[in-house]
Amino acid sequence: MKKFKWLTVLIAAVMVIMTGCQSVGGLDINKALVTSLDVKSSESRSNLRIELVAADKTLTPEDKEAIDLINSISLNIDHAIVQDSKTLSIQGSIQYLDKKLPMHVFMDSKGMTIQLDGAKQPIYLAMDTTVPGLPDTSQYEQAVQDVVKKAAGLLLKHFPNPSKIAVKPVQEKVNGESLNLTHLQMELAGDEILNMIKPFAESLLKDEAGIKQLIGDFYDAMAPMIASISEAYGEEAVLLPQETKEEVIASVYEPIILSLTELVEDFEGKKQELKEELPEIDTVLGKGTVLKLDYYFDGQLNTRKNALELTVALPASEDLPVKAIKVHSEGEAWNFGGAVKANKVDTSQGVLDVLSDSVTPGQVLRSFEKDSLVYNLLKDDLGISHKYFQFNVSYVDLGDSAISTIKKNNQSFVQLRYLADQLDAEVKLTKGSKRITIINDLTGEKIVLTPGSKKASVGGKSVTLSEAPFVHTNGSTYVPLRFVAEALGATLQLEDDGWISVERK
Repeated sequence: MKKFKWLTVLIAAVMVIMTGCQSVGGLDINKALVTSLDVKSSESRSNLRIELVAADKTLTPEDKEAIDLINSISLNIDHAIVQDSKTLSIQGSIQYLDKKLPMHVFMDSKGMTIQLDGAKQPIYLAMDTTVPGLPDTSQYEQAVQDVVKKAAGLLLKHFPNPSKIAVKPVQEKVNGESLNLTHLQMELAGDEILNMIKPFAESLLKDEAGIKQLIGDFYDAMAPMIASISEAYGEEAVLLPQETKEEVIASVYEPIILSLTELVEDFEGKKQELKEELPEIDTVLGKGTVLKLDYYFDGQLNTRKNALELTVALPASEDLPVKAIKVHSEGEAWNFGGAVKANKVDTSQGVLDVLSDSVTPGQVLRSFEKDSLVYNLLKDDLGISHKYFQFNVSYVDLGDSAISTIKKNNQSFVQLRYLADQLDAEVKLTKGSKRITIINDLTGEKIVLTPGSKKASVGGKSVTLSEAPFVHTNGSTYVPLRFVAEALGATLQLEDDGWISVERK
């Protein structure tokens, strides 16, 4: 885990710097960036791509292939519509190598529906966050969002400007319309980041009223929600050990000020400690790491266009085939506050709820055309149908074990239910008959067996078994392992240690 701690430090620092600036050239940058946190009805388009810069060494074919693949990926949003804070739609595509995957996403308070090219039904992701037995806390969401904005505003107010920053009036086209905008341009090198922490802390220390106000606002936003949850449990509502808002503010304010004071008084020492603990930070937060930002604001401080280019330098490593990661994005937005309506995904033919516990790999694959990009991606590249498990053939006395085999005339038999579960097959019993139908999860093909009979069928074609399935004394039905496993698309391998491995790709 320690190898990745520097990445956390970087992300936290860059996110703060990206949104931390004071007034320049008449533009209230603090207010402009806080305004960008408001969710307003709007339309937009954007794109995002990630680029890996190969290390200065000979790459293995596998590393080169992986880098080329990642560098070919891009997310293109052709048209996004934000109807309100909970309702939006996105139409665009994901591209990689020479392939393009069109997509249409619709999200509301109930869930997210995703239509992908080649899908017979849209994918549905339920987003119901309510917990059985607890009250609905959605009424408090706006208050929580408001206090988050206030926290961002306080941090932005005190964070110093990077050394390279400029503001100028420009004329730019947005969605084909020529607009008079204010262009904010910033550039920040990684070696500036640590040196900006101390002046930030010194400035924040002087704002006692601002810190206490934020703590109080947080109390006001959270107290009703926590009290509602406590009441649902039938217990006395307790937010914090203190009984009054003033006591809460005092108890939270004191450790914040103490931490800021210690940081200011021994900043060089703490910076050295950080470098000793994370020696990679000299590279990650060095001159090779650069963030370039361009914002274009209109008269109401709405962000009409934006562009980001982030280069993160990575420490040299034998295990790491890249020396830097680059992120590129740009976008434009229009129709702020307009009467827009998100484009819903057509669900008239039903949906596939992939979060359902009962959904199987076969159900997912069958929801796509076999020649579609997603089908091949899921099956071949992601291997969602892959299964691998083993049976013990040396342990003859089954007892309570469900993964051992029973030998009968030199043929291995296994418990039907266990084998079916492992391969996601559905088992149906014919009422009034001993006949058993096993449905192949990937193909939907039916395998019909009858305990005590050597007659069977696969996909409607009759076959004769060398040994009949049987019901064990423990009440479980046992079937020929090789016959059923292969009929369900798996292959068998007898290992040197006496175990039988079963694999389906």
